[in-house]
Amino acid sequence: MNPTDLKYSEDHEWVRLESDGVVTIGITEFAAESLGDVVFLELPEVDAELTSSEKLGEVESVKAVSDIFSPVSGRVLE
Repeated sequence: MNPTDLKYSEDHEWVRLESDGVVTIGITEFAAESLGDVVFLELPEVDAELTSSEKLGEVESVKAVSDIFSPVSGRVLE
C-alpha cells in the first residue's frame, strides 16, 4: 500500500511536500527490497542545486548499484 501523501516517479523515487514547503525525497519500498542490504550511499552536498530527472546520487547494495534521480528541481538543504 502506498502512502497517499507521496508522489512517485517512474524510477522508484518518491517526494513528500512538507508543510513548510520543504520536499523530502526517498526511494520506494519496492526499490529498497529489490536492492537488499545497502552498503554505500552517495548523496549530493548541502546547497547543491538539483534539476528534475538529474542524477542526484547512487545507492550500492550487495546485489547492485543503482542511480538515484531527483524527481524535482531545487536546492539541497540537508
